[in-house]
Amino acid sequence: MKVTFYGQNSLYIETEGKKLLVDPFISPNEATHGIVDINTLEVDYILVTHAHQDHVYDVETIAKRTNAVIVSNAEIASYYGEKGFQTHPMNHGGTWEFDFGSLKYVTAIHSSTFPDGKSGGLPGGFVLVSCGKTVYIAGDTSLTLDMKLIPMFFKLDLAILPIGDNFTMGVDEAVVAAEFVECDKILGCHYDTFGYIKIDHDYAKSTFEQKGKELILLNIGASINV
Repeated sequence: MKVTFYGQNSLYIETEGKKLLVDPFISPNEATHGIVDINTLEVDYILVTHAHQDHVYDVETIAKRTNAVIVSNAEIASYYGEKGFQTHPMNHGGTWEFDFGSLKYVTAIHSSTFPDGKSGGLPGGFVLVSCGKTVYIAGDTSLTLDMKLIPMFFKLDLAILPIGDNFTMGVDEAVVAAEFVECDKILGCHYDTFGYIKIDHDYAKSTFEQKGKELILLNIGASINV
């Protein structure tokens, strides 16, 4: 499984011959210009954690060109389904077997409203099991005790956690989240895109190191293999 970071919470996951795009906020992000081209990106599935603009901005443009299936909660799936897009609705606690592996939709504590003011329902995250690996995609969330449920059912190889603070967990709470989900390898997201969520990289990495955990901060367009 190959995971590529496209800035903010945007991730490109290649697994089992399929291409998954998570929370596409690419074209408005100047840091992606010249690195990621949404007009040539191959996508089979778009995973949406919640409805905020910095997670859904490019969903319709990409889905229209690629005919990708939009996977999210029932409200978000309905929103896009009414516009004629292919969708797969889920809800908290539910799991579905796709042709790339399985997804479980799990709790996130955040808000979720589309840019046009319509409700995006309750936000969530995903646990992806594919190619013999298990990845937790937290989405935008605060620290929550529900995270302790995840290792009761899954042994994580990677946890993708927001670390930018202000709108989500910051570094100090994300370390605790890593302990809750019992994962030592963390990919940071939702940081540095704009002023409110700028972080000190050295502090962030050393904070995780002190707890015996690795925090990975990828450049946009860079990848890791899980």
